[in-house]
Amino acid sequence: MSSTNQNPAPRDISAAASSWLQTRAVLRILLLLLAVAALLWVVYRLTTVILLVVLSIFFAYLVAPLVDLVQRPIRFGARERMMPRGLAIAIVYVALFFGVGAMIYLLAPQLAAQFPEFRQQAVEYYRTITSSSQRLNQYFMQHRMPEGVVKAVNDSVLGLIAKGGEIVSVAVERMLGLIIYLPWLVLIPILGFFLLKDADSFRRSALAMLPRGRLRWRGDEFFQDVNSTLAAYIRAQLTACVLIGVISSLGFALIGMPSPLVLGLIAGALEFVPLVGPLVVAILAALLALLHSGFGMAFVVLLFLGILRIVQDYVIYPRIIGTGIHLHPLAVILAILSGAELAGVAGIFLAIPVIAILTVTYRHWLEHRGSGTIAEFLEEAVIEGEPERLARPTISTTPEEMARARPDLLTGELKMPND
Repeated sequence: MSSTNQNPAPRDISAAASSWLQTRAVLRILLLLLAVAALLWVVYRLTTVILLVVLSIFFAYLVAPLVDLVQRPIRFGARERMMPRGLAIAIVYVALFFGVGAMIYLLAPQLAAQFPEFRQQAVEYYRTITSSSQRLNQYFMQHRMPEGVVKAVNDSVLGLIAKGGEIVSVAVERMLGLIIYLPWLVLIPILGFFLLKDADSFRRSALAMLPRGRLRWRGDEFFQDVNSTLAAYIRAQLTACVLIGVISSLGFALIGMPSPLVLGLIAGALEFVPLVGPLVVAILAALLALLHSGFGMAFVVLLFLGILRIVQDYVIYPRIIGTGIHLHPLAVILAILSGAELAGVAGIFLAIPVIAILTVTYRHWLEHRGSGTIAEFLEEAVIEGEPERLARPTISTTPEEMARARPDLLTGELKMPND
């Protein structure tokens, strides 16, 4: 009798310990979710500042190869001398200033001549749509169409015209709103200067916060991977923007599209937004070609853009990005939509780099945890601290042993201590 009375006590202790460990796992998940929510809230509140810093980082990545080229060692006799990094950055800045100035001097007159033409053509397109709707009404009246059908068609046409005007007005308003960001043209190079000059110091300071040993080594590997990934992506995107802008301008000019330089400039700028940008350019160019010359030119424009997209995605881009970012198209679309919802235009541009950093972070986390998954990490909160090794019940498990089995927190599978 005494032995049977002493048995429930260890079971009660084991059940209480298991309950506490499960509660601790739930608390860990809740704290993790709260930390993520707090981080997202801070990012949302500081979107403008973060965008300024990120653009400065992008600028630094673009300029870094030129700085390294200018700073490379030069042999004088038996010794090699290296230019101070600050002086190399200053030389590159001066060269970029004169290069951009010369480009603006050459292209500005042509853009200034084509923008009024572009605006005039937009007005003519509006008149064409209006006159077409009037002719459609006359056709309906001649064939005595029901008033309900006529009214529905007129309402649809007027709604489309109003929606188009609203989109244009919002676009113009947004472009005028960009004027407040003109000081960034000065701030971005200044911040980029310090990032280029003191990047190694920043990295060493961040690594010094980590304990010595494997964790610091992992942090150094993580920073190097993030650096190479972002560098490959940003330089590849800039190269793609320039190539698409130039090729599109030449192609639109050969096809006979109006304002080819303006359309090429838009195509080059939107190339920085994967998938969505080229789609917007294709729709815009096809509509302009349709209104300007009909279905024939619209088909030629879509054919040209389709061939350009195939060559760009499968021939040019893989060569210029190297071992950079490789994301599934669905992940790219969802990232862009999420970025647009959270931070507007800034979120669209930052979505892919953020996803790239998160991908690198998760890969290093898996390597650090030893190929474990998030579920296994959360499950550790349940089994952590138990001296017994968990095992699954087998066909030879006795009823007394089955009484000690308990369900896994995440999978619901029965597991039991194996002495």
